[in-house]
Amino acid sequence: MTTDWTNARLHIVTGKGGTGKTTVAAALAVALASNGRRVLLSEVEGRQGISQTFDVPPLGTEETRVARTAGGGEIVGLSVDAKAALMEYLQLFYKLGRAGKLLEKFGAIDFATTIAPGVRDVLLIGKIYEAGRRRKDGKHRGASPAAYDAIVLDAPPTGRIGRFLSVNSEVADLARVGPIHSQAGSITTMLESDGTVVHIVTLLEEMPVQETVEAVHDLREKGLHVGAIIVNMVRPPYLDDAALDQARAGRLHKPSISTQLSEAGVKVTPDLLDGLLDEAQNHALRVDLEREQLAILEETGLPIYQLPALPDGIDPGEVRELADALIEQGMVK
Repeated sequence: MTTDWTNARLHIVTGKGGTGKTTVAAALAVALASNGRRVLLSEVEGRQGISQTFDVPPLGTEETRVARTAGGGEIVGLSVDAKAALMEYLQLFYKLGRAGKLLEKFGAIDFATTIAPGVRDVLLIGKIYEAGRRRKDGKHRGASPAAYDAIVLDAPPTGRIGRFLSVNSEVADLARVGPIHSQAGSITTMLESDGTVVHIVTLLEEMPVQETVEAVHDLREKGLHVGAIIVNMVRPPYLDDAALDQARAGRLHKPSISTQLSEAGVKVTPDLLDGLLDEAQNHALRVDLEREQLAILEETGLPIYQLPALPDGIDPGEVRELADALIEQGMVK
C-alpha cells in the first residue's frame, strides 16, 4: 500500500453521485496548492460545481483563478466544454478557422460531440492532456517549467469512469488513423503512467461502497493506477463502545438516563425516554453498518482517508478545512 504520489501530476477524482465528489476534488486541489503550488482544477460535466464550491462566477472555457492559499498557492478553475474543445481541436490540427464556425452553425459540431461519445471523451480529456503538457511560456516543449504543478480532474461518477478513461478503445472503431487516433493513444499513455492516479470518493453506505469496490476492480483491469479511497461525510459515534453494546441490545439504564436529563433541566416523560432509547439503538446499528463497510473498503488494500461531515454546508472556508484534513492525514505531502 503506497501513499507516495510524488510522481503524480494528474489526480482524477470519481465517486458515486451524492458522495461529495466535487467538494473532495476542490479540497484536494487546495491541499495540493499549499506551499505555493499552482493547481488546475477542472470539471467535464458542465455542472459548474467548481464555481459553486468556491463561490465565484460561473466558469467559461478559459482557465480562471478561483482561489489562493495562505502559502501563496493558486487554484485555477476550468470547465471543459466538448464543443469548445472540438473547435479548438479543428483549428489546431486542420486550421479550419472560420470554416469551423460554419460547421457549428450547421449543427455539425453538436452532431460530432453527441453521436460519437468516445470522441467526445477524447476531446474532454484532451484538454486536460494539453494543459498538462503546457509550459509557463505557453509552449508544449522546452526547458520552461510546467504551467501547473498539479491537475485535479473532477471526473464522471464511478458508473461511467472506466469507459470515460478508456479513450483509446472507445475511438478505435471510429478513427483507426489520423490525429484523433494519435491523440487518443497519447492520452492513454498519460492515463496509464505513474503520473496519473484515480481517487475514489465514497460514503460508509452499502451502495457507494459496492460501486467503489467495483470501480477499483474495473480500473485495475484497465491498467490504471488507483490512488486512494476518500470516505466523505464521516460522523463520529456519539457513544463509547460499552454504551453502544448496551444501546444495540436495548439495555441502556433508563433511571440513570432519566436522572441525567432531569439534572440538565429537561422535563422527562415516558415517550421522550423511549424515543431516546430507540434513537440510541438505531445509532448503534448505524455505527455497526459503517464499520462493516469500512472493513470492506480496507480489503482493497488501498489507503483510506476520512473527511468529516460538515453540518453547516460547504463554502470556501469548509473546503480549506477539508484540505487541512487531507494534509494532516498524509494524503498530500
